[in-house]
Amino acid sequence: MALAGSPRKYFGVIKNMADEWSNINRLALNRAIKSLYQSRLIEERVNDNGSTTIVLSDEGKRKALTFNIEAMQVKKPGPWDGKWRMVLFDIPNNKRKERDAVRSTLKRIGFQVYQKSAFIFPYDCKNEVEYVAEFFRARPYIRLLEVASLDDELKFKKDFGLV
Repeated sequence: MALAGSPRKYFGVIKNMADEWSNINRLALNRAIKSLYQSRLIEERVNDNGSTTIVLSDEGKRKALTFNIEAMQVKKPGPWDGKWRMVLFDIPNNKRKERDAVRSTLKRIGFQVYQKSAFIFPYDCKNEVEYVAEFFRARPYIRLLEVASLDDELKFKKDFGLV
């Protein structure tokens, strides 16, 4: 803007910046909505007056979870299905608070430490892990695996009371 040369060009640059900024935000919004449509979490409903309303689909309603992060527990749905759920995370050092919060939350809700950044649980916990990842803004760094067997699973079976 210092190179604009005249006040008229200076204000023209500012106006163009504002227009471009709103386009960027619009593009991000459109991308996010498209992603939600593709995941079938939202539906579009056309109203009588011609306007459009975006609502949660049945799948979206199931996904729209509300947890109290302080009181969260993973429900144990009866007999164990023989599969382990493993949460792996690689949260960067500049997000140390988030990493520590994820680690302590997983421990508190019943996960066992498998390795420093790997935790294990015997029951379905996808919704809870997704919520923790979103709550601590760590989704890009967290993975949930379903594992059929472990070479050292006897220890974890004992820890979880499965034997």
